[in-house]
Amino acid sequence: MLYQCESFVVDFYKDNIAEFKFCMPGSVNKLSQQTLQECGKALAQLAQRDDIKGLVFTSDKDHFIIGADIFEFLPTFQLPEAELVGWIKNATDVFDAIEDLPFPTVSAVNGMALGGGCEWLLATDFRVASDSAKIGLPEVKLGIMPGFGGTVRLPRLIGADNAMTWIATGKENRADEALKVGAVDAVVSTEKLISAAVKMLEQAIGGKLDWQGKRNRKLSPLKLNRVEQGMCFAMAEGMVFGQTKGHYPAPLMAVKTIKEAANLGREQAMALENAHFAKLAKTPEAAAQTGIFLADQYIKGVAKKQAKQNAKPIKRAAVLGAGIMGGGIAYQSAYKGIPIVMKDIQPAALDLGMGEAAKILGKKVQRGHMAMDKMVATLGKIQPTLNDRDLEGVDVIVEAVVENPKIKQAVLSSLETQLPEGTVLTSNTSTIRIDELATALKHPENFCGMHFFNPVPKMPLVEIIRGEKTSEATINAVVDYALQLGKSPIVVNDCPGFFVNRVLFPYFAGFSQLVVEGADFAQIDKIMEGIFGWPMGPAYLLDVVGIDTANHCTGVMADGFPARMARKDKDPVAVLANAGRFGQKNKLGFYQYAPDRKGRLKKSKDVDAIDLLNSICDAPAQFDKQTIIERCMVPMLNEVLLCLQENIVASPQEADMALIYGIGFPPFRGGAFRYLDQIGLANFVAMADKYAHLGAIYQVSEITRQWAQEGKVFYKVEGQ
Repeated sequence: MLYQCESFVVDFYKDNIAEFKFCMPGSVNKLSQQTLQECGKALAQLAQRDDIKGLVFTSDKDHFIIGADIFEFLPTFQLPEAELVGWIKNATDVFDAIEDLPFPTVSAVNGMALGGGCEWLLATDFRVASDSAKIGLPEVKLGIMPGFGGTVRLPRLIGADNAMTWIATGKENRADEALKVGAVDAVVSTEKLISAAVKMLEQAIGGKLDWQGKRNRKLSPLKLNRVEQGMCFAMAEGMVFGQTKGHYPAPLMAVKTIKEAANLGREQAMALENAHFAKLAKTPEAAAQTGIFLADQYIKGVAKKQAKQNAKPIKRAAVLGAGIMGGGIAYQSAYKGIPIVMKDIQPAALDLGMGEAAKILGKKVQRGHMAMDKMVATLGKIQPTLNDRDLEGVDVIVEAVVENPKIKQAVLSSLETQLPEGTVLTSNTSTIRIDELATALKHPENFCGMHFFNPVPKMPLVEIIRGEKTSEATINAVVDYALQLGKSPIVVNDCPGFFVNRVLFPYFAGFSQLVVEGADFAQIDKIMEGIFGWPMGPAYLLDVVGIDTANHCTGVMADGFPARMARKDKDPVAVLANAGRFGQKNKLGFYQYAPDRKGRLKKSKDVDAIDLLNSICDAPAQFDKQTIIERCMVPMLNEVLLCLQENIVASPQEADMALIYGIGFPPFRGGAFRYLDQIGLANFVAMADKYAHLGAIYQVSEITRQWAQEGKVFYKVEGQ
């Protein structure tokens, strides 16, 4: 045995070739500070031996190294910036030690090599990947950038353009993609991985492969002249800024680091990376994005715990209502391997639902992400039917018929009498109270809400709504099904609009009130997108949701919360709906829509919409950017606070992830509660008080006022 510790073992594999095998406790290999310290000691000892001619790095698990242990590293980010630079340099010294070993090295990459795992293999001279491997540097998704040499080695290995794409997007790259750009030297089947890596090492030892030349390329400046550098980096900076709108500093900092290090050797380039990494780690965006990661881990943990308590496995499902939504749910279930019955009363609707599923699958085939035979097999898991008898034997049913409480009650009541006792019934309603629908059922304990977001295949959130009489067994079963669908389920308690739509409609109300007072809705959209960071401004979002749908939901919310959400006499949404302008669905809403060359709907100004709105709006008025942001966001944040206070949502983590996954709350802000922490609850109360005269949606609760006086924060440690 050459070296042994809890995280890895080093011993001779054959002759003079040593194997450095990662075997960390747990199901995956993650780099901890202790592991890096031990690696440094081991590498120093290995460098002194004259009986080692080559070294291969391997893993005893399904994945190589999935990255650094973020839970352990986050507290380190609280260090002063100067201390953080010293800490990151100590870590990068370990990776430099790999590159400085006096013999050739090769990484045998199985499964995932991400973040620090990717940077580990970049430090070796050669890389052999299994055909199932995925390699990438996803640090920008946490608001940081590679800190163990990724910005230094990757550009020198695969070129600056490719490296900036990898790093700025944080994408995971398949083995064949990595081979094309030179990130790995060979791709083989998993069973041949070690032998292929050892053979490559033997060729290097025997002089058939120039391992020192490969190494020197990574130690030297980039092979680009000044003109090439100017074009390359200007284009990259422009593209990254265009994608991030300046809200996400990490991708821009990564590009800047590669640019400034282009003419430096390794030592100076690494010092630059160390400094820029430390600067990023101290930003509020890094705190927000790492916070999202931790909140995501939290909601996954809650859901997995609930799913484990499901006593009855979900082997077969059904969806009632075969429109776009029903077709999307049927597709998702079939795609994840759970057979599903799609029931409707109209053959045309079944054709629409099957067509929706086939369209989604067809796009996967066109893009090379799915073989035709798998598409056929997936469609075969969807059983379209007009017959209720085909629902016998299903474990869970998702009702997705028209958003009308009486129709939904009739459908659910009829179903309940025909199915075995204990069959789980759910409703995909977006606003109607579950307790109201449950009054039609003899066994409301078997019923809950299962609110999918559109488009179903793309939206990760599923809101699971617990009614007053819903049993925990029902909740556990539905959470289990949602997890099997690949979704992020969040359980909330019942109220009109549940959580996401309940907090969304005050936001729309704040927007509408601004429009009535003469604000330009297109200008509001521009500010809420470009400055606050929403993917769509409120007018654009209303068009996408559907003006008619929003108008209907406004009525539901007004009935549910008459004191705060009563419908206004002057309502832009109602005016457009009454004029038959339903948004993108009929290409007329706040904007008008026409397909571009790729068939995607593109919005443009429509004077007819402006004329309609002028009939109820004051004369055009100017509002400053901050006022627009505050008047839109205060009502939403107010309602978010009320939902926590009323136990509609159980925790800040669940609330924040629901808003990020459900309606695209800007991730760089970390969610509503992290945003409240950043501006300070006392400052929020003062902000809301400025607008209290505008109505109840701007008036904070006494609990919020008390929390502000107490200095309450929702995330006690920044970044956690």
